Order: sequence, then structure tokens, then C-alpha cells
Amino acid sequence: MQTPNTYRGGPDARGHFGIYGGRFVAETLMPLILAVEQAYNAAKDDPNFHAELAYYLDHYVGRPSPLYFAERLTRHFGGAKLYFKRDELNHTGAHKINNVLGQVLLARRMGKRRIIAETGAGQHGVATATVAALLGLECDVYMGTEDIERQSLNVFRMRLLGARVVPVESGSRTLKDAVNEALRDWVTNVRTTYYLLGSALGPHPYPVMVRDFHTVIGREARRQVRAATGRGPDYLLACVGGGSNAIGLFHPFIGDRAVRIVGVEAGGHGLASGRHGASLCAGRVGVLHGSMSYLLQDEDGQVATAHSISAGLDYPGVGPELAYYKDAGRFEFVSITDEEALAAFQALARLEGIMPALESAHAVAHAMRLAKGLPRRQTIVVGLSGRGDKDVQVVSGALGR
Repeated sequence: MQTPNTYRGGPDARGHFGIYGGRFVAETLMPLILAVEQAYNAAKDDPNFHAELAYYLDHYVGRPSPLYFAERLTRHFGGAKLYFKRDELNHTGAHKINNVLGQVLLARRMGKRRIIAETGAGQHGVATATVAALLGLECDVYMGTEDIERQSLNVFRMRLLGARVVPVESGSRTLKDAVNEALRDWVTNVRTTYYLLGSALGPHPYPVMVRDFHTVIGREARRQVRAATGRGPDYLLACVGGGSNAIGLFHPFIGDRAVRIVGVEAGGHGLASGRHGASLCAGRVGVLHGSMSYLLQDEDGQVATAHSISAGLDYPGVGPELAYYKDAGRFEFVSITDEEALAAFQALARLEGIMPALESAHAVAHAMRLAKGLPRRQTIVVGLSGRGDKDVQVVSGALGR
């Protein structure tokens, strides 16, 4: 594959990051997607839209989220200093609400009264149900029955907020299948309905739109780490499923060539086992849900079933911008197993009193491993994309307690 010589904000006018991205969709979806693109382009140039979004981020979500120096964890493992960008302290308990607020405000601008969404770990569903309640909109959330069982607390939260949770029994009964059902709903109910995609993937303009709404994470982190240390970080780490929290943290640092940027994927039972969610570490290029990127595929090119102990990383693809920067050599990617993520979950809880989401625990695990081999003067910033309340039952079961 051709490796670009420069790093750009992208995508191009057709929604491509290099060869990745684009719009690989049925003709019935094209008018819907073009309408979203037109509305988003207009909103980007409207100061009133940005002012309203900023108001809710500050006064409803609780931004800026803190940058926290994990002193005890740093001392325990030795080596580089560990800082956490704590988006788990946002209202609803995850980074997801940054994007949800932006898209729901856009939907209201388009005159839509019904929001549909997909969710895996449930945090995107909870955020969508929350903002729909705030603005008085109808909300349906599609969720695989496998994830409904794993994330029963978040299912209850969505219903309590007034959303209808629609179980999906098809396929692997996880996030991929929830996206499929949400897209079918959108085509059927286009006049009243807006599809709120939860990660930086899918057909253009969703990858760039989701990225833009989440770059508040990285913009804050840039200011905060310089205020805390007098310089930029040496490493940035974030977990990667679809990639929304990762690209939100990473994007404002892409031009800082001294900063090494590392995405951490779900290694599941190990890459050799075939039971994992590491599309960038072990996948091949293909098309899924309207976009070209790295996918998990079997020998016949069929989309394979992903596995992770964390429902939010249980997806067989990844956002196209992350694929682009992987090929460019700007982003690095590693994988962490279920067992390693569980160990990191416990370590952060016991040493810092913070229970991370199992998704975030993958990034924490790599940070702990990486810090040991680095000098003390270096700094690692880790994105904590969500809190672990939702995962306590899963962790309890995995530990046999």
C-alpha cells in the first residue's frame, strides 16, 4: 500500500483517508447520508451551533475532564510517569456523550424527532438515551442479546431514561449486528428518524463527524499535560474498538512528531487463538458498514466474529482514519488479552481507587507494561474512556467470585 508523505486532517471530498473510508452503501441510504453531510457542513460554519454545544459540554457533561497523575501506580511499576485523561468522570460515565450531544443537536437542527442508535457496551446507548431525554426526543437503541446479558445495568439505565432497547438476535448477537438492524430501521423511517452512529466508522461523513466531536478530549489533554509537566507527553495510549475515544485523544497530537501514539486493541484469548478483536493487528483490508478499513475476516473473506471480555471492543472492524495512520506509520497498535485487562482493572482499583471500564483497562494494561522500561523523566498519557461500574458483574464472573 502507498504510504503518504504528509499527515493531513482529512478526509478528502469523497470521504477517503487515503484508500480508506468512503461510502460503500446501498442506493437507498445515499440520500440519507448526503442529507447528514449537508447539515453537518452547515453546522460547522454556524457559531450558534458551536456555542450551544460548548454550553452543554461545560454545564451538563462537566468538561473539561481532569488529567490525573497516578502517583501510586507510577511508584508501584517504576519508570515513566502515568497520567490519566479521565473522561469516565463525564456525565453518563464515558466519553460517548461528547459525540452524542453534537449529533443530537444536529438531528434537532434537521427537524428529526426520533433518534436511533446501536450500542455494545451500553455506554453509547446510555448517552443517547440521556440526551434524547434532555431534549425531549424519542429514542430507540439496538443492542445484541449477547451484550444485553453482559450489560444488564446499562440496559436498565436506558429504559429508565425513556429509551426503548431493541434486542438483536441475528448473527453473533453483538455490536456488528446491532449496527445492521439500526441501518434497516433508518431506511424505513427516514422522514422522522436520525441515525446516531456511536463510533468513528461507517460511511462518510460519520468518521470525521464523530472524530470532530471527540477531539475536545485531545485539545484539553494538550493544554493540561503542558500545564502539569511543562512539555508534551512522550506517549499517548487509548483503547481501540471502533476508535472514537482513540481518535478523539490522538488527533490534536498528530502533528507533534515527538509524541508516540499507540492504540490498544482487544487481544481476547490471544491473536493465535483467533478469538480476539484486534482488526489492526491481525486483520485485512475490506468493507464493512459502508466504509473500507481493516477487518477480521475468515479465509473466504467473510467477516469473522470478534471476541473480547469488553463488549465495547467486540467489533470486527475499525475506523478508517486509524487505518490510514497505521499505514502512514504515525500510529502504532498493540493487543492486550482478556487476562491482562482484568489484571489492570484490579491494579488501578487497588492502587488508585479508580475502576476503569474493561475497554479502558486494555490501555491501562499496556501503559503499565510500557512504563517499566522507560526512564522516569518520560510521561505517558492514557485515555480513560469509561468507568467500570457497568463491568463489575463481568469481572466478578471472570474472577470466579
